[in-house]
Amino acid sequence: MARFRYRMQNILNVKEKLETQAKNEFAIVAAREREEEEKLNALVAKQAAYEAHLKQLCESDLDIRQIREAEDGLEVIKYHVNQQRLNLAAARQELEVARSKLTAAMQDRKTHEKLKEKQFEEFRADEAAKESKEIDELVSYRFGSAE
Repeated sequence: MARFRYRMQNILNVKEKLETQAKNEFAIVAAREREEEEKLNALVAKQAAYEAHLKQLCESDLDIRQIREAEDGLEVIKYHVNQQRLNLAAARQELEVARSKLTAAMQDRKTHEKLKEKQFEEFRADEAAKESKEIDELVSYRFGSAE
C-alpha cells in the first residue's frame, strides 16, 4: 500500500506556527489587560480612601489647609483614575485585535486541516479502488487459468 503524503504539509505547518504565535500574543495582551484592570481597581480603592479622609476632615475641626490638601490629593487621584480607564480601554481594544488575529489564524489552520482530510479520504478511496482492481484481476486470472 502506498504512503499518504499531503502536498501542502509545509503550508499547514506554517499555519500551525502562526496560530501558536497568535495564541502567545493573545495571552500576553490578556495578561496586560488584567494588569491594567488591577491597577484601575487599586486606584479606585485609593480614591475611595481619599474621599473618606476628606469627609472625615470636613466633619471634624475645620482645618482649611488639611482640607485643601485632601481635595488636591483627591483631584490628583481622580486624574490618575481617568488616565487608567483610558489605559484599560486601550488594552481591551488591543485584546480584541489579538482575539480577531487568533480567530483568523485558527480558521486558516482548520481550513488546511480540512483540505488534508479531504485529500486523505480521496487517497484512501483511490487505494481501495486499486486494491479492488488488483483483486478482480487476480480472480479473473485464476478463473481464466482454471479452465
